[in-house]
Amino acid sequence: MLWSLFKILVFVAIIGLLAIGAGYLMETSGGVQITVAGTEYTLGPLQSVIALGVLVLAVWLFFKLLTLLVATLKFLNGDETALSRYFDRSREKRGYQALADGLMALASGEGRVAMTKAHKAEKLLNKPELTNLLVAQAAEMTGDTKKASETYKKLVTNNATRFVGVRGIMKQKLAEGDDETARKLAEKALALKPRHEETQDVLLNLQTKAHDWAGARSTLTSKLKAGHLPRDVFKRRDAVLALSEAKEILDDTKTVEQQEHAIEANRLSPDLVPAAAMAARAYIAKGKARAATKILKKAWEVQPHPDLAHVFAEIAPDETAEQRVKRFTALTRIHPENMETRLILAELNIVAEDFPEARRALGDVVEKQGDARAYTLMAAIERGEGASDPVVQGWLAKALNAPRGPQWVCDNCHDIQPEWGPVCQNCHSFDTLSWQTPQTPEIASATGVHMLPLIVGALKDQSEPEETEEPDEVQDPQDPVEDDVIEAEAEAEVEPVTEAVARQT
Repeated sequence: MLWSLFKILVFVAIIGLLAIGAGYLMETSGGVQITVAGTEYTLGPLQSVIALGVLVLAVWLFFKLLTLLVATLKFLNGDETALSRYFDRSREKRGYQALADGLMALASGEGRVAMTKAHKAEKLLNKPELTNLLVAQAAEMTGDTKKASETYKKLVTNNATRFVGVRGIMKQKLAEGDDETARKLAEKALALKPRHEETQDVLLNLQTKAHDWAGARSTLTSKLKAGHLPRDVFKRRDAVLALSEAKEILDDTKTVEQQEHAIEANRLSPDLVPAAAMAARAYIAKGKARAATKILKKAWEVQPHPDLAHVFAEIAPDETAEQRVKRFTALTRIHPENMETRLILAELNIVAEDFPEARRALGDVVEKQGDARAYTLMAAIERGEGASDPVVQGWLAKALNAPRGPQWVCDNCHDIQPEWGPVCQNCHSFDTLSWQTPQTPEIASATGVHMLPLIVGALKDQSEPEETEEPDEVQDPQDPVEDDVIEAEAEAEVEPVTEAVARQT
C-alpha cells in the first residue's frame, strides 16, 4: 500500500517538473534556426527540445534496422546470429510446451494424445534423451509394444539414458513372462544404479523364483547397504535364503554342505522353525544330541510347532513310549498351556497307552479350541478307553467338519501351503509364509493326514461281514484258540489309532 502510494507521488512529481520545465521554455526567448535546401526553419525553445528527442529516436531506429539488416544477411549466409537464436528460442518454447502437454496427456491416460505431442516435441526440441522416454511410455499406453521396444533400445545407446532403457526393456520382458531375460536385464540395471530400490526388489523376486539363492543373498546385502531394509528383516530373510540353499544342497545329497548351511540359517534367525528343525537334524547327523536339543528348546520358546516336536523325537528314535514322554518334558514344560504343547502331550500319552493322562493333557482344548486334530485325538482316547463305536465315530465326524488348525499360510495371497517354502507357490512372493490358522476354508491340511487310518480303522469294524454260524463246526467254549482270536480283535480296534498318532509323534 505504501509502495503504491510512493510510486504515485513520484509519478506526479515527475509530471509536475516536466510541466514547470515546459513553462520555462515557453517563456524563454530565442530558439533554433535550421536552413534546409534554402529554406530557413526557426524553432522555439520547446519545439527545439521535442525535435531533439525525435532526432535521437530516429537515430536509434536507424541503427536497429541496420543491425537487423546485417543479421538477416548473415542468417541467409548460414551464420549463427541473433535472428537465428530468436527463431531457436521460439522453436524451443513450442517444443517444451508440447513436451509438457504430452506428459499431462500421459498422466491423464490419453495415450494417443501423448503420442502426438511426443512426436511434435521430438521434431521441435531435437533432444532424444527427453522425448524418447515420452514416446516409449505413450507407445506402451497405446499398446504399441514394438514402437516402445525400439525407443527403449535407442535410450540404451545413450550413456545418460542407458538405465532407463534397460529398465524399460526389463519391464517388457516381465510382462511377456520371460523371467530369465528379465533377470539378466535387472542385474545389468542394478550394476548401472546399485542403490535403485525398485530394481533391487525385482531382481530379488526373480532370483528367488529361479532358486538362485546365492545371487538373492547378494542382492539382499545390497538392499541393506543402501538402507532400504531394516537389519532385523535382513537377518531373517538372509536366514530364509540360507535355509533354502541348504534344502537345495540336501536334494543333491551333499550332506556336509547342507549341514553347514542349515546351522548358519539357524544362527541368523533362531526363531525360524524350518531353520531350527533342519539345523537340529544336522546336529543329530553329527551325533550332537545336546546341541540339537538346545536349538529346538530355543525355537519352542518362541513358537511351539509340531515340526519341532517331530525332530525332537528323532533325537532318540529307539526309546520306548514311556521314555519319550519323560524326555519330552524338556519341551512340554515350556509354554505348558499352549495348545500345541497340550496336543503333543496327548499324542505321547496315547502312544504310551496312558489314555487317562492323555485326556487330562487335552483338558478343555476340545471345548475352547477344538479342531480336527483335537477331535481325532479324542477319538483315539475314547477308542483306547474302550468306548463304543458310535462314540468314536461321533468324534471322527466332528473332526471331518472342524477347522484343520494352524497351517503354513501366505500373508500375501492367504493361500494354504502343505509345507514351508521360501516362496509362495501361488503368488510367488518371497518370505510370506507364516504358521497361523487360515481365515478361509481349507482344502488340505498339513496336520490332518493321521485321520485316514483312524477312519479306515473305524469303518473296517463295521464293513466286515458277519460270520455265519455253521452248526456242524462248533467251537469248544474253553478252546484257547478262540480266546486268542478275541484278544487279537480287541487289539486291532486300538492299533489303527495308536499307529496313526505314533507316526505324527
